Amino acid sequence: MSKSTTKAFLRGCLASSPFVIVVAPFALLFGVVATEAGLDVAKVMLFSVSVFAGASQFAALQLMQEDAPVLVVLATSLAVNLRMVMYSVAMAPHLGAAPLGMRALMAYFLVDQSFAASTVEFEKRPNQSLAEKVAFFFGSVTPIAPLWFGSTLAGALIGQAIPKDYALDFAVPITFLAICAPMLRSVPHVIAAVVSIVAALLLSAMPYGSGLLLAAGLAMAAGAAAEVVLERRAAR
Repeated sequence: MSKSTTKAFLRGCLASSPFVIVVAPFALLFGVVATEAGLDVAKVMLFSVSVFAGASQFAALQLMQEDAPVLVVLATSLAVNLRMVMYSVAMAPHLGAAPLGMRALMAYFLVDQSFAASTVEFEKRPNQSLAEKVAFFFGSVTPIAPLWFGSTLAGALIGQAIPKDYALDFAVPITFLAICAPMLRSVPHVIAAVVSIVAALLLSAMPYGSGLLLAAGLAMAAGAAAEVVLERRAAR
């Protein structure tokens, strides 16, 4: 790497380093809960490495415990991770000119932390070269990915030592609440959250948690509609 790309890589590492405070316990919890649900260490690690998306991993794990059909598990995981589509659209103007293989690798490592750090960096330094932007992106995920996999392994090993009588299922909804609460930063966000809660409760009788998928769609529609209304009012 050139001197400029090395600096960009190091800036990425520094920018995402505060996220390790959240990533480590979250991955540790997934390893523990997955093992408590009956997966062995090898399956937990294969799950974590192949998916590499905390929220959808927890959602899929919960449905697997309920013996949901594979298609339902896949559809739910996809719905939880739909935000990655928006992330990709936002990153395309900055990283879209990279070679296909490089973009595929970046797609795998596109997570909340790398997106947040890269968005701030690219807004602050819009005139960086493509090489510098790519270097920053990979720098931003360098403290995250190894920590996620390592903490998952530690959680899986710890989970094997926890007696099965000590149910840890309660940790999953608490974790999701901790993830979602800081995201409620605007009126559309709050409306989407309220609609999702009400709809999920009303549709809870639907099989295999499929009501959650419908509730998610209704919540996104409500949030988008609220944002359009607010933008129109602001334009008047």
